[in-house]
Amino acid sequence: MKVVVTGGCGFIGSHLVDRLIKENHKVIVIDNLSSGQKENLNPVAKFYKLDILDSKVSEVFRKEKPEIIFHLAAQIDVRKSVEKPIEDANTNILGSLNILENCKRYKIKKIIFISTGGAIYGEADIVPTPENYPEFPLSPYGICKLTIEKYLNYYYKVFRLPFISLRLANVYGPRQNSKGEAGVIAIFCDKMLLKKQPIINGDGNQTRDFIFVDDVVEANISAMKSDRIDVYNIGTGQEVDINTIFRTLNKMIGNNCKEIHIPSRSGEQRRSSLDSNKAKKELGWEPKMGLDTGLKITKDWFARHLINNETS
Repeated sequence: MKVVVTGGCGFIGSHLVDRLIKENHKVIVIDNLSSGQKENLNPVAKFYKLDILDSKVSEVFRKEKPEIIFHLAAQIDVRKSVEKPIEDANTNILGSLNILENCKRYKIKKIIFISTGGAIYGEADIVPTPENYPEFPLSPYGICKLTIEKYLNYYYKVFRLPFISLRLANVYGPRQNSKGEAGVIAIFCDKMLLKKQPIINGDGNQTRDFIFVDDVVEANISAMKSDRIDVYNIGTGQEVDINTIFRTLNKMIGNNCKEIHIPSRSGEQRRSSLDSNKAKKELGWEPKMGLDTGLKITKDWFARHLINNETS
C-alpha cells in the first residue's frame, strides 16, 4: 500500500518507516525536522520537508494518493507544553486537524494515531491502568493528545474515517534523542558513555512502563492490519523504577557513576504503567522484548553512535 508517516524522521517514526519499507509498502514521509533527524530517514522513502500545519500538506495528499496515514508528528516536550501551551496546541491540535481534514478530503482508508498512555491518565489509582480508566491529563501535552482522540471519534462517526489510537508507554531504543525532553534511558546512556554524571530526579523510586521501540512498531503494523476502530494501550504492564534503570545501565557500561539525586520536578507522576490486555485480545499484539536485552541493544547503539560522531 501507499502510506504516509508524519514524523517519519523521528525516533519511533523512522523505525516504523524501515519496517513498512521492509514489508514492501510505498512510504511517504512528512517531517519538518524540528526534532527528527534526516540521517534517520530510510533512503527508499519519499521525503517532504514540511510542517503538519502547512497548507502544502494537502498537495502531498493530492499528489501521492496515500491509503493509510500514520500520524506521529508532534510537539513531544511535556515541559515545553507547560511553558508554552499555545505553541503546543498549535502543533498538536491544529496540526493534527490539518492532517485529519486531508484524510477526510482524500478519503483515506485509515489513520493510526500515536497518543500517550501515562500523560492521558494522570496519577491513576489503578496501575497498570486500563483504557477505560478516567482520563485526567496533568499537562497541555496530554490534553492535546486526548483532544485528538475525541476528534478521531468525531471524524469516524460523522465522516466514516476509520482510526486506531495507540496510547504508548515510555518508549526507548536506538535513535532516541538524548537531548531536551528525552527518555531517561537515552539520557543515562549518553551521560554514562561520555563519562559524565547522570542526575536522578527525586528519590528515583518513581515508576514507568518501559517498552522497546520494535514492540511499538509491531503494534502499529497490527493496528494497520486490524479492522477495529478503537483506542489501545501499548505497554508492558510492568512498573520499573528509575533507580533500577540507573543501576542496570551503570553495571552494563561499567562506569561506576555515583547515584546523585536532585529534588523532583513539580507535577511529575509517581507511578505509571499500562494494561495492554485489550491490544493482546483484539489486535493480537503483545510486547516481546525483555528489559535487560532492550537496554543492552540501546546501550550498544549509543556507544556506536557516539564513536561515529567522534570520528566523523
